[in-house]
This record gives sequence, C-alpha cells and structure tokens, in this order.
Amino acid sequence: MSEQAVRPSKLLSEGEVRLLRRALGEWDGPARCSDQLAIGMGFADAENLRDQCHVLRDALGDDVPLKPVDWARTLLATEIVFVSDLAGSGVEWPTTTGISDEATLRILRAIQRKLARTVSPYYGKHPSA
Repeated sequence: MSEQAVRPSKLLSEGEVRLLRRALGEWDGPARCSDQLAIGMGFADAENLRDQCHVLRDALGDDVPLKPVDWARTLLATEIVFVSDLAGSGVEWPTTTGISDEATLRILRAIQRKLARTVSPYYGKHPSA
C-alpha cells in the first residue's frame, strides 16, 4: 500500500479539519472505548487510542502530513465517536461538541468523499500502523 503522507490542508477545508480534531477530542471525554473496539480501529488498545488521538489532533492542527493509515484511523474514530451511543458521544454529540448532528453529518460526508482515494487501501481492512 502507498504510504505517501499528505497535509490536511491539501485534502480538507479548515472546517473539516476542525470537525476531525473535535471528534478525536471526544475520546478523552464522553466516549467510552473498549480495548477490542480500539484494536478494531487500528490502535493497540483504548489507552493507545486516546494517546494517538492527541498526536493526530496535534498533527491536524499543525498541518503535519499524515499517512493514509492515519487518515483511515482518524476517519473511523470520528465516524464511531459521532454515531455510537454505546462507545462514542452518540446522542450527546451536539451537547459536548456544540455542533449539531445535521451539520456534523454534512461535514462528515464531505470528508468521506475527499478522503476516499486516500483511505481506499483500508476499505474492509484493519488500519494498523
């Protein structure tokens, strides 16, 4: 798989990057991730998920190039934390992030479209580094 790193600003708008950063931050707050789910998302365990979310948030904020595997893990972690009420923020998302479900879904769909080519090697596969 090609592991060419790409800067966030080359793929996404500022608002899209802001949403990803906010979503990754939810794993430190209301989200409740098991080790098994974290492993399924490509992290070593739940603690590693939280640690890597800090690293990925900083990289997104500093416009540091990310490898496709990191884009895949960022996208999957965002999708789960937004939607899942069992593991993520779920119904509390608008309260904890200040972003409505409707706006989030609109932005997330745009992100998914823009990242499709970058993360396509990981469709149906485990995004591990």
